[in-house]
Amino acid sequence: MQKIVLTLKQVFSSILVVGLMIFIGLSGSFIFVQQASYATTLEELKLIPPDYKPNSGEKINRANEYDPGIGAQEEERQEAYEQAKKDSTNLNTIEKTYERNLKAEKEQNPPESFGEKAKEVIQKVTGK
Repeated sequence: MQKIVLTLKQVFSSILVVGLMIFIGLSGSFIFVQQASYATTLEELKLIPPDYKPNSGEKINRANEYDPGIGAQEEERQEAYEQAKKDSTNLNTIEKTYERNLKAEKEQNPPESFGEKAKEVIQKVTGK
C-alpha cells in the first residue's frame, strides 16, 4: 500500500514539474506578442490624401469633436501663433511683444522683494 502511494506521489510530482515547465515556456513566449495599438492603420492612411493640410479652423473643429476643452486650447494656441506671425514682421514690434509678454509674466508671477520677504520672516518670528 505504501509502495503504491509513493509511486503515485512520484508520478504526480513529475507531472506537476513537467506541467510547470510547459506553463513557464508558454508564458515566456507571450512576452514578445505585440500589444494592441490605437495608431492609424494603412487603410485609414490611404483614405487621407498625402497633400491634405487642414487649416486652423478644421483643426479646431476636430479638437472640439474630441473634447471642448481641447478645442479651446487649440483656439488659444492658434491665436497666439497668428499674433506671433504679426509681431515678427519688424524689429520694433518684436521689442513691444517682448515687453508685453514680460509684463504679463510679471502680473502672473510677481517677484517678491527683499522687504516683503523680511516682513514675512518677522511676522513668523513674532507670531503676529
